[in-house]
Amino acid sequence: MAKPASNPEGSAPQPMLSTPLRNAPAPRNAPLRNLYSGMAASMPLLKKELDMAEIGMVPAQFVESCFVRTLPLTLALEVLLVLAMTQLTLEPVAFFGAAALGLPVFFFLTLQYFLMQPRMLSRRRGRKIDQELVFAGRHLLIELRSGVMLFDAMLGVTRDYGEVSREFNKIVEKVTLGVPMAAALHDVAEHCPSNYGRRVILQMANSLSSGSDVADSLESVLEQVSQEQIIQLKAYGQKLNPLVMFYMIFGVILPSLGVAFLIILLSFVGTGLSHYGPGLMVAVFCMVAIIQFMFLSVVENSRPSFDL
Repeated sequence: MAKPASNPEGSAPQPMLSTPLRNAPAPRNAPLRNLYSGMAASMPLLKKELDMAEIGMVPAQFVESCFVRTLPLTLALEVLLVLAMTQLTLEPVAFFGAAALGLPVFFFLTLQYFLMQPRMLSRRRGRKIDQELVFAGRHLLIELRSGVMLFDAMLGVTRDYGEVSREFNKIVEKVTLGVPMAAALHDVAEHCPSNYGRRVILQMANSLSSGSDVADSLESVLEQVSQEQIIQLKAYGQKLNPLVMFYMIFGVILPSLGVAFLIILLSFVGTGLSHYGPGLMVAVFCMVAIIQFMFLSVVENSRPSFDL
């Protein structure tokens, strides 16, 4: 029977798995590992944003994945730029200069886009939490008022409330594994992407630590959150009026009058500018489409995500 391999002299035995795989650092033989680690160190909020977005990577691994995804997209954009410039009559110096300038610009922009993904995902999760937080909190409050234990009450909101249920499910899992209730609440609140959700969970944790009634504290903070959400809805309604006015001016009135004046101008000028007519119409159509898209994006992003 073969003997197990002994450790080198003076070395301590190592465990089978000292670090969870999702938290393991990048491989030591990975190329450019110093660059990845340096970039990750220059973004101190990246780890927290990864936790809020529930991306199971350490910062160095995430930066490496961003570089890996950036390279093919940069090459694809560079190829499209070169193909577009071949349709133009450019001097060789201008052609190669634009191609050489486009490569680092595309690389920087795509890399920044991928690096901002955790922040965008965490904000999206925060908006989803805000949308269901008041309803889940009222459910929890009713359970507590009826005499249900806090753990059982939180167990009841671990479903049917979207991202809020996922946050409370984390608390239930931690408590089931033996973490004290107050510590589990503080830990989940620290990585919650919603300010309202963080406030509700911390209020519950502080009530447990001080020994006060959790139901009274929860009712108070839910009332404050509801009032602030109503104020945000009213502010959104006031903000929508000038947005609609600018949209009517730049998206409806100016394009309509511009097309009418353009047709009249071309009819007076004659055939001198008639060959520019189709191109100008396409340009006006593209401008109107861009204005429509910008208006819808602004309205959608500024709209509060919660319902009362």
